[in-house]
Amino acid sequence: MSERLQPGDVAPAFTLPDADGNDVSLSDHKGRKVIVYFYPAALTPGCTKQACDFTDNLELLAGAGYDVIGVSPDKPEKLAKFREKESLKVTLVGDPDKKVLESYGAFGEKKLYGKTVVGVIRSTVIVDEDGKVERALYNVKATGHVAKIIKDLAI
Repeated sequence: MSERLQPGDVAPAFTLPDADGNDVSLSDHKGRKVIVYFYPAALTPGCTKQACDFTDNLELLAGAGYDVIGVSPDKPEKLAKFREKESLKVTLVGDPDKKVLESYGAFGEKKLYGKTVVGVIRSTVIVDEDGKVERALYNVKATGHVAKIIKDLAI
């Protein structure tokens, strides 16, 4: 079971392939704030809603100095299909071996329809310009989550 991150922690570094197979690193965004969100699977209803919400608000978030990276255990090919099908503008990266998901506390036991299962815990970690965790939100809802982030960050 992975440890959940706390505000002030150094955000774990990562380099993962995006939908086109290009490496994306957290360090590429040094000097900007980054919203790193973790979702279970591309092309599923909740994850589609969440990705579309981030895409719809990307300009607003970018204007306030935030980059957005979505992380799932999917392979680049599936991420590319997801991006094309839903016209997504957010950067999507794949973590098939789940090492980054685990390092962010976004993989482990969770409740699903009343049963305890092991899987991706829908989470959002906001990383500041210096690579430190500003906020770490776990077990978030797919719907309405982006609006809540915008409200909480007073954007």
